[in-house]
Amino acid sequence: MTLPPRQPPPLRPGARVALVAASSALAASDHLERLEAGIAVLESWGLEVERRALHERRWGYLAGRDAERRDDLLRAEGVGAELLACLRGGWGAARLLEQPLALPPRWLLGFSDVTSLLWAQLAQGHGGAIHGPLLTTLAAEPAWSQERLRALLFGEPVADLAGTAWRGGVAEGPLLVANLTVATHLFGTPHLPNLRGAILVLEEVGEAPYRIDRMLTHWRLSGALGQLGGIGLGQFSGCDDPAGDGPSVANPARFSLEQVLRERTGDLGVPVLAGLPVGHEAGNGALPLGARARLDAEAGLLRLVG
Repeated sequence: MTLPPRQPPPLRPGARVALVAASSALAASDHLERLEAGIAVLESWGLEVERRALHERRWGYLAGRDAERRDDLLRAEGVGAELLACLRGGWGAARLLEQPLALPPRWLLGFSDVTSLLWAQLAQGHGGAIHGPLLTTLAAEPAWSQERLRALLFGEPVADLAGTAWRGGVAEGPLLVANLTVATHLFGTPHLPNLRGAILVLEEVGEAPYRIDRMLTHWRLSGALGQLGGIGLGQFSGCDDPAGDGPSVANPARFSLEQVLRERTGDLGVPVLAGLPVGHEAGNGALPLGARARLDAEAGLLRLVG
């Protein structure tokens, strides 16, 4: 059995948090307000958040030049930060991996575009990567989701996540969580963690069913899906537009999102648990990458066991 990577020490009140703007610039008029609200949540837990005017930094559509955004990750040692909290997603984090980047073995929080950094940190053998709310989404999370994240960071147990069984069975293995598009674009790079026996939870936003079909087919052709121990499906927000490529009574030739997901995952011989509260909608349950997890499709639960 492969041992899970060692997680960083649990946070305690007074622990320092460094802000990371690794992806898109904060462009929307409400981004700063949402950022401040997210910082307030962390401060309510007794954490000391390093305030930097990263919302003012911009290079085209990115939150600064690549070197500036890389420095957000590397400066944790110098400022004594135990948690690196990403501001938002969008695009740009994978650009930071073009040059050698030794990610510090510290807590790293984010999702969506930040998937590339979370997976790279795990591929380097470090624990601490948490797929969970960004600072611009944290305050909008329901109370249970905020408390779940706090508990994970402070080393406390968390509740199971519930879903709907699409294929029965029970599997246990290292946990991987990802945005499907971002993870797909890590294939062929050294930033792809070991998938063998993993419990993989996927989420997506704004992709038509045929595009999801195309990406999952790529995973199948590469042999990646066949290596997994179990599959969890989170929120696929805005991926089943009735005006797009989904089915309808008038046009039965189209495939729905559910049809694509069931057909591309249902013949792999592993349990599949759908409808997990993970993704781009409020109720994005935080999950630690590399931790041992049990996907119990018989009970409809995803549980951390390590």
